[in-house]
Amino acid sequence: MTTILVVEDDSSLALGMEYTLKAEGFNVILAKNASKGYMAIENENFHLAILDIMLPDGSGYDLCKKIREKSDIPIVFLTACDEEVNVVMGLDMGADDYITKPFRVKELVSRIKAVLRRSNSTRLEYGSRLVSDDIVLYPLQNKVKRHDKELMVTPNEFKLLLLLLEHPRQVLPRDVILERLWDEAGNFVDDNTLSVYIRRLREKIEDTPGDPKYILTIRGIGYKWGKDVIKR
Repeated sequence: MTTILVVEDDSSLALGMEYTLKAEGFNVILAKNASKGYMAIENENFHLAILDIMLPDGSGYDLCKKIREKSDIPIVFLTACDEEVNVVMGLDMGADDYITKPFRVKELVSRIKAVLRRSNSTRLEYGSRLVSDDIVLYPLQNKVKRHDKELMVTPNEFKLLLLLLEHPRQVLPRDVILERLWDEAGNFVDDNTLSVYIRRLREKIEDTPGDPKYILTIRGIGYKWGKDVIKR
């Protein structure tokens, strides 16, 4: 049975979601604040998490970070504010979808099922490759090809390229990228180093590095992958 974590401080809304989701065959665990959400994350295994962004003792963003430290389960944010900066922040942190309050619970169910379908499909396909025009990236093999020729990339260059391909046509702020590139040994990747990684990748994958078509600079914000990506 699919188990869903719901972190929502509005008791009536949370109970309504629990009732509807259970009627749809899901197992539901409720947490009314961030602290209880942390406890649930530590003690239970979930297939999907629904996180309210504004909680009385914390933030859904922080819970998202905690989940991403141990799991790649789908995450859906509930937000009363649909300003682009908040939406982008949530998606950049690893969320799969967001729903703006107020919403119909049936809409929530449909969105959850869609996210679960995408997640299951991604897990089946993710072991093969990500394809964008003449660029092919093999996530589990740490390998990149262009025109069927393997490219020599460093581990951090690979991580950066994978991050961009995972979020095609989506602007990734520099601070989000820097956080993701912080290596497992705790070595800090600074802003200047990121610029070097971007330049080196462009030299390896772009026909004209000075006029890129893949890695685009969004001035004052960050970067985005400028082409569509297909999982195969």
